[in-house]
Amino acid sequence: MTADVWLPIPPDEIEGLPEGPDYRFWDGGEDFPADPADCVFYAVPYMKPGGVGVRPMPLMRSVRVVQTLSAGTDHVEPGLKHLPAGVRLCNARGVHEASTAELALALILASLRGIPDFVRAQDKGEWRGGFRPALADKNVLIVGYGSIGAAIEDRLVPFEVARVARVARSARATERGPVHPLTDLPSLLPGADVVVLSTPLTGSTRHLVDADFLARMKDGALLVNVARGAVVDTKALLTEVESGRVTAALDVTDPEPLPAGHPLWRAPGVLISPHVGGPTSAFLPRAKRLLVDQLRRFLNQEELGNVILVTGAESS
Repeated sequence: MTADVWLPIPPDEIEGLPEGPDYRFWDGGEDFPADPADCVFYAVPYMKPGGVGVRPMPLMRSVRVVQTLSAGTDHVEPGLKHLPAGVRLCNARGVHEASTAELALALILASLRGIPDFVRAQDKGEWRGGFRPALADKNVLIVGYGSIGAAIEDRLVPFEVARVARVARSARATERGPVHPLTDLPSLLPGADVVVLSTPLTGSTRHLVDADFLARMKDGALLVNVARGAVVDTKALLTEVESGRVTAALDVTDPEPLPAGHPLWRAPGVLISPHVGGPTSAFLPRAKRLLVDQLRRFLNQEELGNVILVTGAESS
């Protein structure tokens, strides 16, 4: 049987690919590059519309690894039920930390310092000064303290924030301080000036930011979402931002893409970027390094990095 590796980046553009497999380039086009039944290592196309990456999975009878180039894996998880037992699902930890953390800081600074208002004024040729809040001396709460959450904190430190509180699924200790469990959110939210969401989308985090969560945020607080749109209950968020009690900076929305005419576009105090946390000039070099490393491990029968789950064990 042919041992095919499907890559969403042309193989001749990836330096250092190990010899042996037949490399097939597929970036989500209508036609498959080869028979999906012969694919043993599937690197999922990046940033494609829903369902594209899942399409070949029911036909992949020989696949042993599914490698995403995104930090989240929720977009391919519906296809796992079609795969044989023992397939390892791996995410792209190490690829998006720099870009996503940069954007989180950009959204925080732009929102606090009123950059959108300056752009609108510039379009009209108007000089509009005023007093704006600084990031310095603010209390920041990071919800979802994985590698991206840690990278966000790395970039917050030089801005002289007063305190960073960290929340993850379960409690643990880090060099920078404790990570609180999700159950501590009710006591942490009232003290946060900025709440940054960088958590994966799971059953327990879907609509984590609901009416109760938002009600616990202090007046004037900023919510920043660089996670997944469905982590936030959009209807509940609209109620709060339309009242002017809180503001929001969103790289992801629910629904996504956000349709023209959706009330979030016009909501006061809301800054929206179109899911651009990952796709920057930093993406390709890191994605290529990840693919080369994972393929070397796979072909040498070594332990893979970034394994999220194994079909037949934690998924079926």
